[in-house]
Amino acid sequence: METFPDTSGYMIAGHVIALITMGLYVLSVYLRNKNLNQDLETLQSLEAEQTKKK
Repeated sequence: METFPDTSGYMIAGHVIALITMGLYVLSVYLRNKNLNQDLETLQSLEAEQTKKK
């Protein structure tokens, strides 16, 4: 019977790297959304100031 090398360590490392990559992507999307909402609030407040001056 043929024996196969134990590569379970590589499988676990691959899963860990994939999970870290996905976690960083989710964090990146969250931070971009947060910054976009801050920019939107700033633009809305500037627009409100412009309409008050007219």
